[in-house]
Order: sequence, then structure tokens, then C-alpha cells
Amino acid sequence: MTASAKKTVSYLIKATILVLAGLFIYNKFLGKNHSFKQFEALIAVISRNQVIYTLSAVVLLMAVNWFLESLKWQYLAKKLTNISIWVAIEAVFCGLTWAVFTPNRIGEYGGRVMFLPNRKRIHGVFAMAVGAFAQNVITNLVGITASLWFIYYFLDVNLWLYLLLLVLSTVFLSLFLVFYFNIKWLVDLLDKIGFLKKYHRFFEIMGRYNTNELLTVIGYSLARFFVFSFQYYLIIHLLLPDIPFVEMMLTVFVFLFIQSAIPSHDLLDIGVRSFTAMHLFLYITNQQIAIIAAVSCIWLINLIIPAIIGSLFVFKMKFFDRTV
Repeated sequence: MTASAKKTVSYLIKATILVLAGLFIYNKFLGKNHSFKQFEALIAVISRNQVIYTLSAVVLLMAVNWFLESLKWQYLAKKLTNISIWVAIEAVFCGLTWAVFTPNRIGEYGGRVMFLPNRKRIHGVFAMAVGAFAQNVITNLVGITASLWFIYYFLDVNLWLYLLLLVLSTVFLSLFLVFYFNIKWLVDLLDKIGFLKKYHRFFEIMGRYNTNELLTVIGYSLARFFVFSFQYYLIIHLLLPDIPFVEMMLTVFVFLFIQSAIPSHDLLDIGVRSFTAMHLFLYITNQQIAIIAAVSCIWLINLIIPAIIGSLFVFKMKFFDRTV
């Protein structure tokens, strides 16, 4: 392929990404979205300054959340190449633009690794997988612990069944942590699969991270988890100030855990989130409209606004860059 043809194809791909992301954002944000209209109606009776301060704090926490993810990505990518924090930020936000129109946000991988040198991009997918694994460890650890509380207080289950759940949860989380801190076992396992062994040079990156490095990655993941959990607290407290802090936060932890386990497409994600939250929070409040509105607001701030920002960086990607 000639240089001119590569340039044309590259621009067409980038334009397609922007169009798809733009259509999605228009449909979910500027189109008919009753959840946001409900949110506007709910905050109409709240002090304007309180609304402004709360939403400003949530937006600021969104920036903190994705900055932490950028630091984590920069740290993970060091095994492949040195990238500046600004390039890491561009990659993370660009990945979010890809994510909004792909199943299970798989496009986030493609968008992010495009900011790596061409010959390091497939390796980058596996480096990014280590970060995703760390985030799942935290979500499962906190979420399952909160779920045990939720089951004990709100669900009428047999004592022996509860004890069984407690034991199984402890075993699962222990194995999950052991496997994370020995992720090189996954590399060994993949090496034993005949047709995958020839791709060892790509996935062996996962085995390069030592225990201290994996602890650092999980530290970033833990910080991110509590940042976006606190965002939920701020919005829900704004709309429903009478819900006790502990009950609210533990229910938020359960919600985030369930949400992470449900396969979804960002085109449908807000509906799945709203349905899950509506039924889960019913145990601590009957204000379902407020919960749906709160979840929709967080979704808008944490995913749609970053996707719009990420669209500014789409044309900086180099699909045919051969730099090593």
C-alpha cells in the first residue's frame, strides 16, 4: 500500500470512529432521554448552589478518576516503551471514544494501544489486560464483601446457605488474589496451548510484572474504585440526603460489582445500569426515579463527557506508524 493510500485509509477509519461515537452520543444525550429530564426535575427543588457544588465535585472526580487510569497505563506501558503522562491521557480518553460503540467496551483496548509504537501494540493489549485484571480484583474484593453484608441484612436466606456463601466467597477471593499476584501462571498456561504458543512474544509481557509492580497497579485500581464510588455518594446524597452513609456506600459497592459482571454494550449500558440500580436500591429507598436519575448522571459524566473529550485525540492516532 502506498503512503498516500495509507493516509487515506487512516483518515477514513478515524472519521468512521468519530461518526459512530457522535451518533451514539447524540442518541443518548441530545435525543430522548427521560432519565436526564427526571434529573433536571429532581434538582429543580434543591438549592442551586448545592447542585452546582456537587456536580462540579463529581466532574472534578471524573478528571481524577481518568488521570489515575492514565498514570496506571503509563506505568504498565513502561515495560514496552516510555510514554509521557500527556500521551497516556490522550490514549485513555481516545480509548473511551472507541469504547462507547463497541460491545463490553472492547474498543477501549484498540483506541489506547494506537498511541504505542506499531510493533508494541499487540503487546500493549496484554499489558492493558493486567490493569483490567487489577481493577476486577478490587471490584470483586469490595463488591463480594459488600454483597455478603447485603444478603445478611436484606435477604432471608438459610444460615447454612449463608455460611456456604461465605466460605465460597473467601475461597474465590483468595484464589483470585493469588492468581493476580502470580499472573505469570497465565503465561505458562497459554504456552501449553499449541496454536497460542507461537504468540508467546505478545502475551509474555504479563509475566514481566513483579509483585511490587502488581501492588502499585492494584493501588491505582483501588484509588479509582473509591473515587467513582464517592461520585455515586455525592449524587445520591444530593437527591436523597436521608439515606445513611454506610448503607448507601455498601449498596453502591454491590451495584458496581453486579454491573461489572453483566456483559453489556454501551449503546444499551444506561438501560442495564438503571434496571440494576432500580431493583437493588429498592431495599434502602423507594425513590426509584431518583436512583435512575443519579445513575444516568454518573454515566453521562464518567463516560459520555470523556468520550467527547477523547474525540479530540482521534486524529492523532497513527494506524500505519512503523516507529519502534
